[in-house]
Amino acid sequence: MAKPEKSRKNAPAKAAPAKPAPAKVAGKAPAATIEIEAVGPATPDVLDRLFEVVESRRGTDPSVSHSARLMARGRRKIAQKFGEEAVECLIEAVAGNREELISESADVLYHLIVMWVDAGVKPAEVWTELLRREGTSGVAEKASRPRDPLA
Repeated sequence: MAKPEKSRKNAPAKAAPAKPAPAKVAGKAPAATIEIEAVGPATPDVLDRLFEVVESRRGTDPSVSHSARLMARGRRKIAQKFGEEAVECLIEAVAGNREELISESADVLYHLIVMWVDAGVKPAEVWTELLRREGTSGVAEKASRPRDPLA
């Protein structure tokens, strides 16, 4: 039985297990970390853990899980929520509201992960695509894509 999710905005910080410092990979410096009291280091692997939690909610009772509720409502609703959060993120960025931008960015990432779970996309697939693009200029990467004749 899946545990009910706590409200994201009002939930107290939960102690995370201690993790070793990120290892240096292929000559790259480890990912930046930020220490958060009572939680531990904030590293990008939090997205992988969030993915695991959302994936564990698939097919569970929508009355106890926001993720399950979104997925039960279908991909259109998930996409709508992702779009709403993205717009809120943009509004806060343009307004220069740094703290709200951080909060809305977390909402965007959460809803993106819900969309990935619903569509069967694994984070490793996205990370692999990012690695493929690493070191390629954005201009060159975009130019390498097939051209849309309708654009």
